Amino acid sequence: MPISLNLGTRRLHFRWHFLVLTVVGCALFTSLGFWQWGRGVHRQLDWAAFELAAKSPPQPVKGARLDSLPRHTRVRVEGRYDAMHQFLLDNITRDGRSGYEILTPFQMTDGTTLLVDRGWVAFTGYRDRLPDVSVPAGQEGDLTLEGQLANLPVSGLASGRVPPASDATWPKVTGFPRNADLAAALGRPVAMPVLAVGAELKPPGFEPARNYSYAIQWWSFAGLALLLFVFLNLEKR
Repeated sequence: MPISLNLGTRRLHFRWHFLVLTVVGCALFTSLGFWQWGRGVHRQLDWAAFELAAKSPPQPVKGARLDSLPRHTRVRVEGRYDAMHQFLLDNITRDGRSGYEILTPFQMTDGTTLLVDRGWVAFTGYRDRLPDVSVPAGQEGDLTLEGQLANLPVSGLASGRVPPASDATWPKVTGFPRNADLAAALGRPVAMPVLAVGAELKPPGFEPARNYSYAIQWWSFAGLALLLFVFLNLEKR
């Protein structure tokens, strides 16, 4: 049954199902807007924590504390590189170029194995010709390293993971491995975080402004739905 509301010289003439559809649409768009705004707030807090950690002085740590520290914490560790057993993380791009991220095991003085991300190297153009990932001269012995704790890169699809080969060849190329994959290849436990000393670390996720813009878009859809309802059902008396 149609409903009519007189508005001066005009009349809002509509049916119940159009009103219900508009109310549901506006409520959905509004809730999605608040959801995106909340994500933006949380992401802004994450970015602020990242910037604070990046500016903080490094704290000396032992292996037992590594897994309990927040990611992006700046730490100082002592030990030596295991340059004979390195990993090349495949499918890592920089400025549109394909390459590898170098992961080198670092044997800490307390016996903990920590993987160190020493940075990115370009793809040579040949799968059977790997880049030189030798440890720089002067870093073969005992070292003190400073860097930020990070996570292993994660693939959006499980099919993108390629565990290290089980043969005796080193360095091993691997794609988005799990911690257990690297530990199995090394034959010993590996700390969960990665120490980034040469890698270019960025704040987690997209910038918060993107979520805020999505929120405004959803709220705009809610306003548009309401305007369309009025426009399509408003007529002269």
